Amino acid sequence: MNTLIYILIALISASVGSVMLSGSLLMLKQSRLEKLSGYLLCLAGGTLIGSALMGLIPEAMERLPIKETLIWVMFGVLFFFLLEKFILWRMCRDEQCERQIHAAGPMIIIGDAVHNAIDGVVIAASFMISVEIGIFVTLSVVLHEIPQELGDFGILIKSGYTKKQALFYNLLSSTSAIVAGVATYFLLEQMENVIPYALSLAAASFLYIALADLIPEMHKETKAKESIVQFLLIILGVAVIFFSVHSHAH
Repeated sequence: MNTLIYILIALISASVGSVMLSGSLLMLKQSRLEKLSGYLLCLAGGTLIGSALMGLIPEAMERLPIKETLIWVMFGVLFFFLLEKFILWRMCRDEQCERQIHAAGPMIIIGDAVHNAIDGVVIAASFMISVEIGIFVTLSVVLHEIPQELGDFGILIKSGYTKKQALFYNLLSSTSAIVAGVATYFLLEQMENVIPYALSLAAASFLYIALADLIPEMHKETKAKESIVQFLLIILGVAVIFFSVHSHAH
């Protein structure tokens, strides 16, 4: 029962908490908001890579052969590529579609709900291994959710939604994480064998988000000083996970 309480706290923090925090950040000046969002993005890149390579994949490998684990990670990356492609195809209204520029509001909300549901499964599965792993996975989710939610707010407002409507629909889509996480807890309790596969797919999700979404966004900044700050924030994100995993191992 304690595990379920931890999962519920983590799910609410990662979903509703991320939306409310990113919503409150909208009060900042645009220039400060963009800078803060950029810094969070870099930190998230580090925590996601660290969580996948030092936490989730090693944990999966303790339960599955190494080759099988890596095959599942590979399938996961391909699945998330197709999922993102599908969402983008549905969002684009013309042939010269740029990523997220011509997105229709409803598709942003649906896409976000799917993404949040996956996060919910990841958080629940990680807490069922240990509280420590659950905490750093939740931290990774929160750090990459805040910049994404800020981006979603921007897209919804550009699509004609008011700030209140954008906040309401983002909160609505975030509840999919809670539903999926609680369902995962009750399903995985009877199906322990599913956990290593869930971890492998979670690692694939984290790697895909970091390498396909976050890092290309970081490369838009080319100034030497800002690039050094980006790199240090990525290293900080990796270090947070490294010390979390290290303390858990001991």
